[in-house]
Amino acid sequence: MNQPSMTPSDVSATVERIRAEIGTVIVGQTGLVRSVLLALLAEGHVLLEGVPGLGKTMLLKTLADSMDMPWSRIQFTPDLMPADITGTQVLHQTEDGAREFQFRSGPINANLVLADEINRATPKTQSAMLEAMQERAVTVAGETRPLPRPFLVMATQNPVEMDGTYPLPEAQLDRFLTKVLVPFPSAEDLVAVVERTTGSHTAEASAVCDSETLRQMIALTRQVPVPEHVTRYAVDLVVASHPDQTTAPGDVRNYVRFGASPRGVQSLILSGKANALIDGRPNVSVEDIQAVAPGALRHRLVLGYEATADGVTADTLVTSVLAAVAPAGSGVRGAP
Repeated sequence: MNQPSMTPSDVSATVERIRAEIGTVIVGQTGLVRSVLLALLAEGHVLLEGVPGLGKTMLLKTLADSMDMPWSRIQFTPDLMPADITGTQVLHQTEDGAREFQFRSGPINANLVLADEINRATPKTQSAMLEAMQERAVTVAGETRPLPRPFLVMATQNPVEMDGTYPLPEAQLDRFLTKVLVPFPSAEDLVAVVERTTGSHTAEASAVCDSETLRQMIALTRQVPVPEHVTRYAVDLVVASHPDQTTAPGDVRNYVRFGASPRGVQSLILSGKANALIDGRPNVSVEDIQAVAPGALRHRLVLGYEATADGVTADTLVTSVLAAVAPAGSGVRGAP
């Protein structure tokens, strides 16, 4: 593999330009934008949870415009079929009258894919996303076809309207690098939204980088060194999320059925690398792991019925884990 020509400061400056361009269209939501950019550098997938109308679709379109990359939107509905996502073989008649099957790619064949209301599709259709998200490829009629790189799926789900939905299975949730809770905007942000969207002019983002630049940033993200004690800290956090482990805090033992999978450690490390690069730093610190832990772990904890009854959320439990696990060699407890 060729060494990336970019430096951490180059990545930080490029990300800042992308963030500024997004800011010309998207009002506020700085945490959401940062989380999506983290996933982009780590080439992971993002699950957004929030009520409709918070700009999730506009965010992906603006992100694609700012990097001059193709994007697609898949509206998940109960009657959506796997072939509607991956593509299918169609019978085609050639000029000489012969007939042959040709492959027509589906909307998954794009650099950025919005899976809107993904929990409205049946489990059979949801499973069509698994290979695409994990292997960056789709298999149709026995032939595996690679998807374009970089490749990011940004899925959304509505936490309020649950009628007619199918909860995502744990295996699919585990494919998401991070889960982001999209907050309702402040009154000041709502005023800015109205001013930008109800006038005669609609803001649009301009391209400030291209796919090759993004590929270089992704390559550099993979090469960011992680000190051994930071890796150990990430491992200890995931281990402590399991109720049968001696290091698990009391809340985890009482409310968690299953803790985070090994992909949780991978997500912590990759997200930590991206977090360091966005800040222009050449290595990962414990603080980076702590900053990305809620997004990397909240969707990987399987809670028991007691948690629902007592109003305990996954975020509360991640906070307990961070407070209980001390970084290796620090002699102190974890983050408050």
